[in-house]
Amino acid sequence: MRIRRKAWARPELEECNFFVDNPIENKGKWHEKFKHKHPIHLELGCGKGTFISKLASQNQNINYIAIDIKSEMLGLTKRNIEKEYGEQNKSIDNVLITAQEIELIQNIFDEKDIVDRIYINFCNPWPKARHNKKRLTHTKQLEKYKLFLKTGGEIYFKTDDDNLFLASQRYFKESGFEIQKLTYDLHKETDTNNIETEHEKMFTNQGIKIKALIAIKK
Repeated sequence: MRIRRKAWARPELEECNFFVDNPIENKGKWHEKFKHKHPIHLELGCGKGTFISKLASQNQNINYIAIDIKSEMLGLTKRNIEKEYGEQNKSIDNVLITAQEIELIQNIFDEKDIVDRIYINFCNPWPKARHNKKRLTHTKQLEKYKLFLKTGGEIYFKTDDDNLFLASQRYFKESGFEIQKLTYDLHKETDTNNIETEHEKMFTNQGIKIKALIAIKK
């Protein structure tokens, strides 16, 4: 997603006590960054933070880390988290946000950073064949996540893109994941506590069906 430069974003992030400015310094020590010892769930490509702000505020028995590459995005994420927690009169002590190129996720996480669940929502489909390896669900990336995702840990994946969804099913199987649940129309499901992202609302309004799956690390 392209986003205009926001001069306020970086200064606000520098003053934010749940923003991690140098994530590489926490490699192997992410559990120590939280006030409480809870399982860690990770969102890759958090965008404006609509999803993580609601998810984290509703589940304070889980510690969350949300990653995006742009300060402008993380500035919006910060504000959305503050708004959501403020409306519920809750303290922000179970969520951290940080900037990192996800293709280089291994630079900030290792096997000591045990993650129970990863969320990948509406990532870039990189449709051209020469760019496929940039997909966040590509086998190349999944092998990196396996370093810190615990055995039995889950990856929750949502997309609007048919080709990416079909290819991702193959990627997960190639990497030894078991696909536990799969749907080609998430909003017709009745047994889900789905939280919509900003992209999800946009695509749904356009009449595009949302595809989703849950993959388990074996």
